[in-house]
Amino acid sequence: MLGGESDERYGKMDWNNLGFHVIPTDYMYIMKSNADGTFSDGAIIPFGTFQINPNSSVLNYGQGLFEGMKAYRREDGGVQIFRPEQNALRMQMGADRLLMPSPSVHQYVDAVKQVIRANIRWVPPYGKGSLYVRPLLFGSGSVLGISPAPQCTFLIYTNPLSNFYQGTSTSLSLLVDEKLPRAFPGGTGGIKNISNYSPVFQVVKEAKAKGFSDVLFLDAVEHKYVEEVSSCNAFIVKDNVILTPPATGTILPGVTRNSIIQLARDLGYQAEECKFSVDELLEADEVFCTGTAVGISAVGRATYKEKRVDFKTGEDTLTQKLYDLITGIQKGVVEDTKGWVVNIQ
Repeated sequence: MLGGESDERYGKMDWNNLGFHVIPTDYMYIMKSNADGTFSDGAIIPFGTFQINPNSSVLNYGQGLFEGMKAYRREDGGVQIFRPEQNALRMQMGADRLLMPSPSVHQYVDAVKQVIRANIRWVPPYGKGSLYVRPLLFGSGSVLGISPAPQCTFLIYTNPLSNFYQGTSTSLSLLVDEKLPRAFPGGTGGIKNISNYSPVFQVVKEAKAKGFSDVLFLDAVEHKYVEEVSSCNAFIVKDNVILTPPATGTILPGVTRNSIIQLARDLGYQAEECKFSVDELLEADEVFCTGTAVGISAVGRATYKEKRVDFKTGEDTLTQKLYDLITGIQKGVVEDTKGWVVNIQ
């Protein structure tokens, strides 16, 4: 990939119109587990395809995890990332659930730094977007029966993205699905298992065909408690109270989610992890979603059983205040008093 083709593609980059699609960068990082379950000898290599055995556990049984982070360009030209150690810890939690060895927190963060530095020219200019960082951990070793792989691969690649979601300047329209649960008790909804996402492709596609932005899923037992949107956590705001469903096995413990809870409390709000029903959602003042891809994004309306409810959006909202605060920290324009930011250069 390096050389003429990569340089030509880079030279044609329109940083003002990045969008949200695949843009290969120069390098990726790869590291494989040893027989004793440890990882070593990771390396930066040119981005491109690589070989994997047809008997690999990831291809046959979906033994795999992914993470997502963003690197931001500051106004001074430097580059920083946000709470990478939390992603490392979440990958370890998921690896334990799927019986995979995982890199240490130090190995994970060091690998992320290496791959960003190797692709530093692909970090968009300040205010134009971010460099999305996608770590993967998967069973690459060969198996035949239903069992964990004897070897796992840790891989990281990057992709520049636009600021696709902009707080309250563009709001989401959600369809509340009353039939298909996203996650089940005892399942893998609480980890970033690669097989969590394809089962919702169809219902999300159908919702988008009807003009909705995404789908909000309810619990699998009583079908009345709010859980998650297809790829992000959900929050409601009512007066001085902010609620988000508890991460008790079917809810992904999002890094942005955790950060927003802390920041909201710092602002004097009562931010809690608590079950709430779809009826409570429809009575909320504000609704917003959080995640690496969406950041923090306002929900303008939700539809449940043909009933549409509009929520407050705009500059004078808590959603916008939290958006400005967290993105300001991530981009280096608001002071980081919590030690969340890690400088790359």
